[in-house]
Formats: sequence, C-alpha cells, structure tokens
Amino acid sequence: MRRLAGLLVVPLLLLSTAACGDDKASDSASTEKGFPAITVGAKFGEKPTLAKGEGDPPKELKTDVISEGDGAKLKNGDAIQVNYLGQAWDSTKPFDNSFDRKQPFDLTLGAGMVIQGWDKGLVGKKVGSRVELVIPPDLGYGEQGQGDIKPNATLVFVVDIVKATQIPASAEGSEVAQDNIDLPKVGTKTDGKAPTVTIPKSDPPKKLVSNYILESKGEVIKETDSVVVNYVGLLWKDSKAFDSTYQTGKTQTFPLAQVTLKGLKNGLVGKKVGSRVLLVIPPDQAFGNEAQQSIPAKSTLVFAVDLLAKM
Repeated sequence: MRRLAGLLVVPLLLLSTAACGDDKASDSASTEKGFPAITVGAKFGEKPTLAKGEGDPPKELKTDVISEGDGAKLKNGDAIQVNYLGQAWDSTKPFDNSFDRKQPFDLTLGAGMVIQGWDKGLVGKKVGSRVELVIPPDLGYGEQGQGDIKPNATLVFVVDIVKATQIPASAEGSEVAQDNIDLPKVGTKTDGKAPTVTIPKSDPPKKLVSNYILESKGEVIKETDSVVVNYVGLLWKDSKAFDSTYQTGKTQTFPLAQVTLKGLKNGLVGKKVGSRVLLVIPPDQAFGNEAQQSIPAKSTLVFAVDLLAKM
C-alpha cells in the first residue's frame, strides 16, 4: 500500500523540492559558537540573513537556541507550525524560506514528514523559540542531494517555532446514526486503531457524501486551516484499502488551501475538529479519468477521517 499524500496536496518547497532563491547574504564567513552567524534579522519573526560557514562543517547535528520562547516543549507527535530559512553551509544564498511566502509550514514532529535533522533537532525546544540547526548530510539529503542542494551538503536552518498542538489518539464525540443502507458503515471505536469500513454492494452515490460518524464540539474547520488527520482510504468497487495513516502510525497534516483532491477539501471544510467523518467522493471530485497508483480511473473513493487537530 503506497502513501498518496503527494497526490492529495500540492507539495511545499520545504525539504521536498529545494527552491532556487535570489536572496543576497553577507559574504563574510562569520560564525558564532561554530554556527554561521545571523547578520541581519536576528529576532524571532524576522527574516534572517545567514553568513557562510567557516572551515569544515561539523559531522554531527548541532542545535543552538538563539532565543528561547516560553511555550511548551515540543514532543514527537506534536503538530507544529514553523517559519524557516535554509541554506548550505558553504553558500551565501538560501535555497528556500517561508518568510517570503508569509505562510508558516505545518508538520507533525517525528512523523518522517521532513529530513531527520529537523525531527531530531527540534524535539525538546520550546514554542516561541528561534533555533539554528546545522544538519550533516546523513540527516539531510545524503549522497543524492535534492534539487539545488548538492550531494553531501551540510545544511543550515534558522527555524522559528510558531505554534504546537498535542495530537489525540482518536476522534471523540457523539455517535451519529448511520441509517442509510446505501452508504458505507464506519466503526465508532476510539482506541486509536483504524476504524472498520463496510462498503455496500449497491452502486455508489453520484454526489459527494460528507457525514459525521462521531460529532465533536470542536471548532469548525475553515478552508484556510491546516488539519491533522488519521484516515483510511478505500475503493468503493472492491473495498480495497489504497492508503492508511494507521498502517505507518503517523498522522498527516493537510493545508486545506493546497489540497488538490476536490472532494477531500469540500468534505472536510465546515466539519468540527475532533470528529470522525465519512467521505464518499465521486470520480469527478477525485481523480476522474486518470488512474493513480493503485486507484483505477473513474473510481469512487471512500475515506474514514479522524479530524484530530487544526493549525
């Protein structure tokens, strides 16, 4: 079973496809405590300018708390929101940053959504902190490199930790009657395991279905939110699962504004955080006439989604 997250959401530049930046940095090789110095924009929230690293880069992960916030310490499994700037140790030009986009980046810490240097380097740091990371190749992109990042590059990041949310194991809420015999039935256990989904033998609906299975009293989700979810996705035709976060034990964060699967976005907007939702997505709001990995063309998709948190 292959993960389809890359087909559901437009990939961000961060740590997936490095962007060629046109930012100008100081060419002086100043360092502080073995870290490339921030020559401009040192305060939390300001876009930093990084100097070039001096000499040989460290062979192990190095972290420096430039300014410590007063929020909670980050733990694996937290959904976090950060701003960042990244450049290579031997460069004066950033390869990517979120400050110019004015859009923080959302991830689940420790879930393997980013390079290992981030997952390891940010654990234990406090919300509201500015942290500098120096990441060796084996915790970055290694021998293969990535985009404009050269093979065996040591990476330097300045990261502002904007927000963190603890993620519950399961949706919680009042059970909603599942009366329609022509729709899938979704299990209501809240043990953190994948809910059962039983798809009927009848023809699928022609229009999008978005129904509560467990309805919480949480905030209503807006199109501008990022949501942290667990889900299982199945084909209506043969009830075969094509994707599941439960199989990997790692939640997925969806910035809804970037979700490309129309039925997924439309089905989640307006629902309440903390709920479990059944989505039945017809082909015209799914992948249409295009086959995707194990999903045949013109497939109706079924999702059971736990809306665990929003950012």
